[in-house]
Amino acid sequence: MLQETVNTETAAIPHVVQTEKAPEEKVSAGNRAFTIILHTLLTIGALIMVSPFIWMLLTSLKDTSQAFSDPPTWIPNPFVWSNYPDSLSALPFNLAYFNSIYIALVVVACQLLTCSMAGYAFARIQFPGRNIIFVLFLATMMIPFQLTIIPIFITMRNLGWLDSHLALIVPPALFSAFGVFLMRQFVMGIPPELEEAAIVDGANRWTIYLRVILPLLRAPLSALGIFSFLGQWNSFFIPLIMLNSSEKFTVPLMLNQFRGQYATEWTMVMAGSVIAVLPVLIVYIIAQRHIIQGIAMTGLKS
Repeated sequence: MLQETVNTETAAIPHVVQTEKAPEEKVSAGNRAFTIILHTLLTIGALIMVSPFIWMLLTSLKDTSQAFSDPPTWIPNPFVWSNYPDSLSALPFNLAYFNSIYIALVVVACQLLTCSMAGYAFARIQFPGRNIIFVLFLATMMIPFQLTIIPIFITMRNLGWLDSHLALIVPPALFSAFGVFLMRQFVMGIPPELEEAAIVDGANRWTIYLRVILPLLRAPLSALGIFSFLGQWNSFFIPLIMLNSSEKFTVPLMLNQFRGQYATEWTMVMAGSVIAVLPVLIVYIIAQRHIIQGIAMTGLKS
């Protein structure tokens, strides 16, 4: 009887095991199907997002007749590589590149300094009206920029900075509500014990900021620097209002010069746009990890 009981239990074990694994296999199959569908949708979305860039790249290698052919063709036949040197020689792109690069770099450097200092002050330093001032900072993000361009223009005119790069550098370099918010939220997530230990060692506020806080802000500073660089590089509205001399134009304004009164050289525009987007693309590819890390680690504490 004992042997029969053991045999019966042993024979039942595989059935029990199979019964327990069946739901797991169904869940695993469901997860795989969901993953495949999700990746398929993301791939389709990525192709839709990148298709304008691909069309711009291919159009820059066509002649005018191919660019306006009906029905439109994707692949140029033949490839017109001369559009790139022609676009560079038609307008002073070298000077525009220099203007855009140095304006963007100066604004980025100033914003990283002022925003990190303001973010640290709002997060750690107790002073009267701190929360009210911070709310006012955030409230400026809800005001359309088109409403502030007139007082900014009048201020730049009174300072004598019209048709000068100072009008493009000083306002964004001194104030960035988004940058201050980004830095403040990240500093709020830094353990205050680090500052307390520095205070015990005799450090003042400047020492704490420079030697404790600033090294820990590498990720959000990288993200802010990239966003600021992209914003300044692509800026068109402010330079259009502030600048008049062609030798002071930035890349977006220089690209606009291809638009004539009666016709537009679209192949030249596309070739110049590809040349203009290369620095931005390189910066993003190199620093995309810092962008994701900086955004992901922001807002852990409020």
